[in-house]
Amino acid sequence: MATRAQPGPFRPAGSAGAEALATGGAASAGGPGRPGSLQDETLGVASVPSQWRGVQGTRRETKSCQTASIATAEASVQTRKHADAEVQTEVPAPVSARTVAQHDSPRLAAFLRRVEAMVIRELNKNWQSHAFDGFEVNWTEQQPTVTCLHTLGYPPAQGQGLHVTSVSWNTTGSVVACAYGRLDDGDWSTLKSFVCAWNLDRRGLNPQQPSAVVEAPSAVMCLAFHPTQPSHVAGGLYSGEVLVWDVSHPEDPLLWRTGLTDDTHTDPVYQVVWLPEPRHSHRFQVLSVATDGKVLLWQGGGAGQLQLTEGFALVVQQLPRNTKLKKPPRGETEVGATAVAFSGFDPSLFVLGTEGGFPLKCSLAAEEAALTRMPSSVPLRAPARFTFSPHGGPIYSESLPECGDRRPHPPVLHVAGPAPGLPAAVPQVPVCRALVPSAPLGVCGCFWGR
Repeated sequence: MATRAQPGPFRPAGSAGAEALATGGAASAGGPGRPGSLQDETLGVASVPSQWRGVQGTRRETKSCQTASIATAEASVQTRKHADAEVQTEVPAPVSARTVAQHDSPRLAAFLRRVEAMVIRELNKNWQSHAFDGFEVNWTEQQPTVTCLHTLGYPPAQGQGLHVTSVSWNTTGSVVACAYGRLDDGDWSTLKSFVCAWNLDRRGLNPQQPSAVVEAPSAVMCLAFHPTQPSHVAGGLYSGEVLVWDVSHPEDPLLWRTGLTDDTHTDPVYQVVWLPEPRHSHRFQVLSVATDGKVLLWQGGGAGQLQLTEGFALVVQQLPRNTKLKKPPRGETEVGATAVAFSGFDPSLFVLGTEGGFPLKCSLAAEEAALTRMPSSVPLRAPARFTFSPHGGPIYSESLPECGDRRPHPPVLHVAGPAPGLPAAVPQVPVCRALVPSAPLGVCGCFWGR
């Protein structure tokens, strides 16, 4: 059922209209131009059949979602490789006595007839020789031990209480010379000493009787044989002199000497070395080092005098900066040299050992003048270039590699003594050593002080 309102004039709604609506239209009933009351009216029913179910049936669709089929495959890998190997030696043939071929050729007979006389002659020499008298065959293995061959000595020097201060082998390796002096207290300035030489290849060697004896006016501190003259030996004295003797003439052995001049060392000479001249390789000079700080080069001249050709001086103020001294220098201070060694690779390079225990790398090509007032007939130069790590005591010996040394970095050897004030720590100190020129590497003679 539907309710329809009666038609009436349209009027805009206002406050009165709103009120009428709120009161259900009673307030406006009967008013002119106002609509009447609502009335029920029965109208025809309009029905619309629902088509939803039919529409849903026609629109229904069936859908599905699924991934593609997964492809699978089976594979197998297998190797099949083998090899058989067999090694076997041949069956050894049975050892049987081999038949000796009969050499009966004319050539063999001619050879035997040709050498028969020579073989008989050599057999007769061996039968008459006494070279192996007293020789006993020792089939046991020899132990690599050091064997004392000879104990050499000079009774007059030992009777005066002298000590061996230096030792040197000549160029042939058959003659050894030693110098006698003192290593303890005593008046060294007036004490005479000796230079003795023994020829070890001479038959009937008497270890207590030298082949040559040379008297020196002062204690001999060092010796050095000439590189090519087997009988010439240079020595440095406690008085500062440098002398050269010929031990093959014991009656008049002195060849050259420096004498007591302004050029002579004022302190004991600790080492002498023979050096070839720069322009004449067959001629040699004598280099001497002493504790007065001077390194001098001498050349033999006329009238038996050694002439000074070059000179160097060690002054504290001109040492390399890396030198660490225990006491700061005050004024002009010389550095005493006690050992020297020259390089086989660079003729101008040498290493000096000092009393203070620090080795110095020096050069003969140095041109810087030495800051010293010591008198000299030639200008003195400063040779120091580098300082090695110091030792606690004086350096007694230096060694540099020879030309045949193939090591990439050949070593520099320093042999130092005990530190001052510790004499009881080392009761015996090596005072000299010398390598044998013609002997295998490592063979040397060494003398020890008390």
